[in-house]
Amino acid sequence: MEYTMTYLEEAFDEAFRSVRNNVGGPFGAVVVMDGKIIGRGGNRVSSQNDPTAHAEIVAIRDACKHIQNFDLTGAELYATCEPCPMCLSAIYWANIGAVWYSSTRHEADAIGFKDNHIYEELNMLPAYRKISFHQVINPKATELFTEWSEKIDKTPY
Repeated sequence: MEYTMTYLEEAFDEAFRSVRNNVGGPFGAVVVMDGKIIGRGGNRVSSQNDPTAHAEIVAIRDACKHIQNFDLTGAELYATCEPCPMCLSAIYWANIGAVWYSSTRHEADAIGFKDNHIYEELNMLPAYRKISFHQVINPKATELFTEWSEKIDKTPY
């Protein structure tokens, strides 16, 4: 637990830096592998005009760049708040094995960060979501997936 608190303190440093430097919201994260911080991130949504620049995404990108690999198997993520659905997906895609966080999504909701509707939308079929989804049948879709499936020199992920 001692190391957990140390890494969470680093995540909070990132979050406070984001807030105090007016670069984003009150969120921070670090990625740890083999006892070392390999990625850091503070929220940068407003300063980068990028809705995907959440602290966890920034930290994951930094970690991947640091180890020059998109696979973070064996890593853990320490965040100041429970990850949103986008960040949660990125954590799964990166193969991060554990997440440690302090504030909950409900506490973030209470200060204006409304992610709960996304959790609800993800449980719905596309036809019932608030954003209009439309499937367009195209034979190139099958051709593309076949080409990928048969590609010998691909890098699977």
